[in-house]
Amino acid sequence: MLKATEKIWFNGQFVGWDDAKIHVLSHVVSYGSSVFEGIRCYETAAGPAIFRLREHVRRLIDSARIYRMDTFRYSSDELAQAMLELVGINQMRACYLRPIVLRGYGELGVNGLRNPVDVYIACWEWGKYLGEEALSEGTDVCISSWTRMAPNTLPALAKAGANYMNSQLIRMEAAANGYHEGIALDSTGNISEGSGENVFVVRDGKIITPPLSSSVLPGITRDTVVTLARDLGYPIVESVIPRELLYIADEVFFTGTAAEITPIRSVDRIQVGKGSRGPVTEKLQHEFFAIVNGTKPDRHNWLSPVEVRQPVAR
Repeated sequence: MLKATEKIWFNGQFVGWDDAKIHVLSHVVSYGSSVFEGIRCYETAAGPAIFRLREHVRRLIDSARIYRMDTFRYSSDELAQAMLELVGINQMRACYLRPIVLRGYGELGVNGLRNPVDVYIACWEWGKYLGEEALSEGTDVCISSWTRMAPNTLPALAKAGANYMNSQLIRMEAAANGYHEGIALDSTGNISEGSGENVFVVRDGKIITPPLSSSVLPGITRDTVVTLARDLGYPIVESVIPRELLYIADEVFFTGTAAEITPIRSVDRIQVGKGSRGPVTEKLQHEFFAIVNGTKPDRHNWLSPVEVRQPVAR
């Protein structure tokens, strides 16, 4: 269950957690017309800081534009400032942020262009998505029977609520069959992504990840890992990945805002490498967490500091 915080940002105002409501006949309820982001704020030695805030806001605006929902009046700077203020007002040291752009209450029909576009931003405490132990021990996954969206069906570059109906099927099937997570293939039968994570493969010292054309969301953590891998001297390429390459990989790992960098120890009950976190994954994890926790310099300017507000005396 979510642990409520005091305030949610709604169309430029801070409202109480329990007051952030929509009508049951809002367009988004019937038709899934929303785009959103998942963003982490980390506790550092210098205080809380939101990770890659600018890039997340840009992707949110891009997603809204793809779905013709970019009629809201807030600039990228205003949205970023709203998130910084929200974390501060709620006095969070570390949290997960969820900005949502949705078509609200108005007409009820497939064409929602006349419906208002509302913007909500919430934040709350959230731990490790696949479990704390998964970061060190690894996780067990399967190849899903559900395929990711084919080109020209739903736009994979948009982080849209409707896309996650497909993700739900992948995740529920995996859980029903005793796995922690599922990996979907694209419409050509090659590796796409997990239900909410990008996939990386390590083979003979080279790191490989599927291209965006494999119905892959352009993950912010995916881009982070690409940058860190290059910093550490690893050759990294975008390439189509056949399913069976996961079975013979030295290492496989997930990336995502929620999953961060999570090793995969088995695929379809076939052990990956030695069946535990591999050395490349571990080095990337250490570099990533050192930066987001503030124990190494933020050399890429990925952290946006938050000013935590003190409670008002009564």
